[in-house]
Amino acid sequence: MELLEHLKWRYATKTFDPNLKVSKEDMEKLKEAIQLSVSSYGLQLYKVLVISSQGLKEELKTASWNQDQITDASHLFVFCNYTERKDEDVDAYIQSISQIQGTPVDKLEGYGNLIKRSLVEMDDATWISWSEKQTYLAMSTLLMACAELRIDACPMEGYQVEKYNEILGLAEQGLNASVIVPVGYRSQEDHTQFRKKVRKPLHELFETL
Repeated sequence: MELLEHLKWRYATKTFDPNLKVSKEDMEKLKEAIQLSVSSYGLQLYKVLVISSQGLKEELKTASWNQDQITDASHLFVFCNYTERKDEDVDAYIQSISQIQGTPVDKLEGYGNLIKRSLVEMDDATWISWSEKQTYLAMSTLLMACAELRIDACPMEGYQVEKYNEILGLAEQGLNASVIVPVGYRSQEDHTQFRKKVRKPLHELFETL
């Protein structure tokens, strides 16, 4: 199983080589992998910003406790969850199902109403948690795709969310910076790449019932 070898290779890269850039071809592969990622109901209630502008990365670095990964990485992925529940988003999804799968919209109405009810019945705290979790599913797909392409990545929560939202103008778009991932290529000076992985043994992590 090649995936296991890819996962053994990857690590949370602490130092990127700023001189190495991910090719346009590989960036398109990463974006397609995220597009194909699993999400609840298939709704994909999130948007992914891909930051390549060095100036913008410098600005975001100040909101990331000045961590060098932000500016030294080739690109910065910012996964943004939706902050509002809108029937229009569900309606648009139902329309897409109809167009792509050839199912009449009226036959999908019940499914659409079910999704709308499930979202509206969440209290605000549950909705925020659910919405943010969707971005983590997509992020996981990005990390696996990066590993297969031998592109380094570092999932990060160490940044100031409100400042990211302000710098990127996310609030007015109904978006929130949920999690970020710099991607690029490791520096040979990053000694953490040589550390052995530390994971729980299988017998502790799993229980078969």
